[in-house]
Amino acid sequence: MASFYLLLVVSILCIYGGCGALAAIPAKIGKGYRLISIEETPNGGLLGHLQVKQKNNIYGADIPHLQLHVKHETQDRLRVHITDAEKQRWEVPYDLLPREKPLPLKQAIGRSGKTLSTVSDYPGSELIFSYTADPFGFAVRRKSTGETLFNTTSDDSDPYGNMVFKDQYLEISTKLPKDASLYGLGENTQPHGIKLYPNDPYTLYTTDISAINLNADLYGSHPVYMDLRNTGGKAYAHSVLLLNSNGMDVFYKGCSLTYKVIGGVFDFYFFGGPTPLSVVDQYTCLVGRPAPMPYWSLGFHQCRWGYHNLSVVEDVVENYKKAQIPLDVIWNDDDHMDGHKDFTLNPVNYPRPKLLEFLNKIHDRGMKYIVIIDPGIGVNSTYGVYQRGMANDVFIKHDGEPFLAQVWPGPVYFPDFLNPKTVSWWGDEIRRFHELVPVDGLWIDMNEASNFCNGKCTIPKGKLCPSGTGPGWICCLDCKNITKTRWDDPPYKINASGLEVPIGYKTIATSAVHYNGVLEYDAHSLYGFSQSIATHKGLQGLEGKRPFILSRSTYVGSGKYAAHWTGDNKGTWDDIKYSISTMLNFGIFGVPMVGSDICGFYPAPTEELCNRWIELGAFYPFSRDHANYYSPRQELYQWDSVQALPYLYTLNYEAHISGAPIARPLFFTFPTFSKCYEVSTQFLLGSSVLVSPVLDKGKTKVNALFPPGTWVTTCALDAPLHVINVHVYQNTILPMQQGGLISKEARMTPFTLIVTFPAGATEGHAEGKLYLDDDELPEMTLGNGFSTYVDFHATVEKKMVKVWSDVAEGKYALEKGWTIEKITVLGLSGIGGSFALEVDGNSVLDVSHVQLTASEQHVATDKLEDGDTRKSVMIEVQGLDLPVGKNFAMSWKMGVHG
Repeated sequence: MASFYLLLVVSILCIYGGCGALAAIPAKIGKGYRLISIEETPNGGLLGHLQVKQKNNIYGADIPHLQLHVKHETQDRLRVHITDAEKQRWEVPYDLLPREKPLPLKQAIGRSGKTLSTVSDYPGSELIFSYTADPFGFAVRRKSTGETLFNTTSDDSDPYGNMVFKDQYLEISTKLPKDASLYGLGENTQPHGIKLYPNDPYTLYTTDISAINLNADLYGSHPVYMDLRNTGGKAYAHSVLLLNSNGMDVFYKGCSLTYKVIGGVFDFYFFGGPTPLSVVDQYTCLVGRPAPMPYWSLGFHQCRWGYHNLSVVEDVVENYKKAQIPLDVIWNDDDHMDGHKDFTLNPVNYPRPKLLEFLNKIHDRGMKYIVIIDPGIGVNSTYGVYQRGMANDVFIKHDGEPFLAQVWPGPVYFPDFLNPKTVSWWGDEIRRFHELVPVDGLWIDMNEASNFCNGKCTIPKGKLCPSGTGPGWICCLDCKNITKTRWDDPPYKINASGLEVPIGYKTIATSAVHYNGVLEYDAHSLYGFSQSIATHKGLQGLEGKRPFILSRSTYVGSGKYAAHWTGDNKGTWDDIKYSISTMLNFGIFGVPMVGSDICGFYPAPTEELCNRWIELGAFYPFSRDHANYYSPRQELYQWDSVQALPYLYTLNYEAHISGAPIARPLFFTFPTFSKCYEVSTQFLLGSSVLVSPVLDKGKTKVNALFPPGTWVTTCALDAPLHVINVHVYQNTILPMQQGGLISKEARMTPFTLIVTFPAGATEGHAEGKLYLDDDELPEMTLGNGFSTYVDFHATVEKKMVKVWSDVAEGKYALEKGWTIEKITVLGLSGIGGSFALEVDGNSVLDVSHVQLTASEQHVATDKLEDGDTRKSVMIEVQGLDLPVGKNFAMSWKMGVHG
């Protein structure tokens, strides 16, 4: 669900003191710092002290002494931590995002160590840290190539100055080569595609404004970017994370990048790569591996804000069944709630006995049910959740009292998820609700946090608030602006909401206080992240099952706990394009389970657009049709014309163990192919399945880019309605199963292996993987007796084709009875004969039931003109009954193609 004031942001500047250009920002502030001492530490790092060179009061007073701590934490991860040398400053809490702690502050500043006036190197295995003493600057180089990846030194010709470190304003810049391709710095809707675009604004501050707002800070904050460079035909990627939760503007000018942050510390992590995939592996090793997702979550989900009663939901489920359209999960927005209050049921429209009867029915079928909860707890003395929250003192405070806001229930208080007592209380409320309604997951929304009011508010006397008429997002509390503190009105104004609005606008006042005196000013962008952690803990404690959580607001590390959708989008052709870039960015952020509202949240899409969006949305890792209260119905069965999980689930496993995104930009597999660096209209699932959707009205052909090699499918790229172009790259083995109306049915069907070789291959090697497990278990791991992992291999050489498997932990697959019934080999230069088969090393003598058939196929390669094809041979091996849980090997001689 969304709040609709979010589209009215244009009026905000006028409300708060005039519309116009952003405030003038001095190009260079001060003279920077001088390194006055540095020493090696017992843990193998460097400890330095910095002193400000010349004080000024632009954006406040300089912090006079800083502590520098540098450490190579792993072979390919370097940390540079800079903070006040005399006072503890706010950092992302170490219990929220576990990581190594820097050295404690030293009191004797400058009295130990050696003073340096020249550049000095501190090498690691892959990255080299170097520094200049006066003015202080540092650089990070790649050891293998000598290339500079990050360089903060400044001279007179640079458009930026030296490092600035004040209480509420931190600034640091880096030079960049012109040919560097940057990705990340989100969440925002990027009209120019996935690649960062010079001079576009990049502001990071979690905000509830619609995703239709371009180049603005949206629901999540991810201050990390990936840098891909191609030098002499060799590609190298690295990544830079500034672990800081305060609001910030990042100015990317093409040849430089400047951070302007309103608090906290400089806590930089550099990840050496050198491939895009290894960068994400190294990044998620630090921030947390993506959560294991249940198998059913990869199926199709249906939701709508406006399923007014249970009978509507029942009709939706039955209509999907009648139309023979797959549906795994049915969702409720807040329609099921009693007065929009969390953890409640509307006794009239969603009576519990009938709801339980419905859930028993769909659960028996293998379907799942998920509902929404918002963080705001209705202020209502008869409401048990509120009563227990007050008794446990779990809410964020302002002036010693719970901070009052307004969201859908009306007046609300916000739980403080930084408080351990709140986490326990929240888990208990989840338990109580699960006993009331056995939901299969939770959807946490409005957790930026969103507030329909501003400032210090009270509940009005003598009038109903909300009145029950008109839009629910109009503020009805009595409110006064809060500008008395430097936290509510900081000296530097970030470009909040793309309009430089006050940072407390439509959210929690930034002078409000969390547990242990933590200011909302510092912790604001962590709110959704901390709620995700508490929700994950609460769900996992219920039945020991694998939790499924969908969160709108995210931060660094959110992927360890939750999936994400891209928020309130529009049913337009532009928005279908934007969805791909945002999805790909979240893979880089370590949140691979991501998708957009298929067909758009509002307004009504056209039938053609919805067709195309369904075709694309089927390949989102998280695939959900969701619509707005005021939009016409758009379930898939509404139109006649709208109507391969094992692979996706294996990618889910790879994401969990290595961070590898499920949906990836093309450059992840083809980093040296610079033509694909800006491609934002196609994407890969895993390393080898290319999705090329139609994204324009009235088009029936796609101008697709094919990276070097052979891509198997029909490749004229005609794309009438119902057709989306999906190509499989050479040297791939793709495990697939038959369809079903729910993933539970499809999951038990026999497997087919698709093996692809380069067109007309006489030599080649293909590989694939398959991971299977009990997807209810909390962990996704081998060795527990409830999982199986298979490596598939195929070769063609000396006119012999071989296909075989190497099984780890086969017991689980054998117990489930999974089999392989067909193997299709594509790209060969000849037909088959002289077939041989063995299982677990034993020859299968009777292969009379096995059939080999050959046919011509057309494949696409990068060496052909657009629309041209090359002929090769496809061999189908049918009639198999091979247990997935046992090793098999088969071979045949390749005859001459007639």
